[in-house]
Amino acid sequence: MSVRRGDSAHTGCGPIEDLVGIGFGPANLALAIAIDDHNRRNPGSEIHAGFLERQESFGWHRGMLIEGATMQVSFLKDLVTMRDPGSRFSFLHYLQEHGRLADFINQKTFFPTRVEFHDYFDWCAAEFASAVDYGRAAVALRPVRDDDGVTEYLDVVSRSVHDPAGESVRRTRNVVLGTGLTPRLPDGVTAGPHVWHNRDLLFRAAGLTGTPHRRFVVVGAGQSAAESAEYLHRTFPDAEICAVFSRYGYSPADDSPYANRIFDPAAVDHFYDAPEDVKQALLGYHANTNYSVVDGELIEQLYRTAYQEKVQGRERLRILNTSRLTAVEDIPGGARAVIRSLATGEDLTLDCDAVVLATGYRPTDPGELLGDLAGECLTDGQGRLRIDRDHRVLTTGRVRAGIYLQGGGTEHTHGITSTLLSTLAVRSGEICDSLVLGRGARVTGGAGALAGAGAGVPADEGSRASAGELAVHVG
Repeated sequence: MSVRRGDSAHTGCGPIEDLVGIGFGPANLALAIAIDDHNRRNPGSEIHAGFLERQESFGWHRGMLIEGATMQVSFLKDLVTMRDPGSRFSFLHYLQEHGRLADFINQKTFFPTRVEFHDYFDWCAAEFASAVDYGRAAVALRPVRDDDGVTEYLDVVSRSVHDPAGESVRRTRNVVLGTGLTPRLPDGVTAGPHVWHNRDLLFRAAGLTGTPHRRFVVVGAGQSAAESAEYLHRTFPDAEICAVFSRYGYSPADDSPYANRIFDPAAVDHFYDAPEDVKQALLGYHANTNYSVVDGELIEQLYRTAYQEKVQGRERLRILNTSRLTAVEDIPGGARAVIRSLATGEDLTLDCDAVVLATGYRPTDPGELLGDLAGECLTDGQGRLRIDRDHRVLTTGRVRAGIYLQGGGTEHTHGITSTLLSTLAVRSGEICDSLVLGRGARVTGGAGALAGAGAGVPADEGSRASAGELAVHVG
């Protein structure tokens, strides 16, 4: 492991790091690999980087590692292959090291199980254990201003998840926010002991000591909803599973070859350079590649299950289509869900052991960390952050430190792959290249050269961009 780092508890007199990554999921893991590659190939000009991760160890959607569930993305879109097919961090290298390469090939599939792909991620993450402070949550970014009021560095403030008093500060030239996505819940609904977002499915289901109501309600029409319904139906053979969604039925994902080109690295360039109306049209055209859609084989499996239960006269899998959840309340040993038919307006009240909300995610708001820096970040006419092609937030000239976003918050500029795995390998290389270019600009040209590297714009442009200044989610 050749990712270099400084002290993890800098307080103003220790080394300054080139990069602090906030979050260590697949996105920043891919970046760590790209930095490792750069450092190995460029001895003497290493990037000194470290990462903060709230979890106690590496984990990626552990609550949905359902046995038998497969990836919806090819194994070739791993953390490195699209950037460097010969990397020692490829999925194929992982298989070879674990003695399963021939066995995997004999399956004749591009889609490993989610459990196996998570093990691949974990295998890669283990190489960077010394560069990651697990169990620490970043709570603030503080600008470090010079006598002219220019922010050259950022102080990253973090706290232990177990001891909020255990605060530390790390000074860095750049930060990369890779904090992932936040579960989205229906309006007026909060999570509780018997109301779960699907990300906690395996954890919460395993903790059930009994099912007095013998019923589960699953809300949502996407892949996670369908997988949750199938898992609960299989795991609790005496329970009724009610799948609730506003559509007439599950819709299949468009994974045809031409549609899949929306996930190509080149598509990011096309999207970034397109006018705003074209961006919105592309997102609309190809939403059915990723949002509220289900793998065709799983749809057929669920339909066969429901049909066979009709034949046998015991329907445990109930599809409550053209319906929506309107209310949830706690009851002894479970929850009471009110389901309204969109067609008739009639309400159906269901007492159940749990309500599973497979209702998607939203990007984490970077403003929660940016604090005072938010006023130095440029926005478009819709209040969205302006992001340069190298994934760096555009700022006023008063900020020379780099703020990068990945894994959320850039779909409006970089397209549908922003929150997916498809372009992780290429994107991490782009950010690494930008870090190197920015460092060279600081040495040779100062602020003027930095602007060419995707840094801030002149301070007199103001901290908010007008609408006229802008020419303008798993693949």
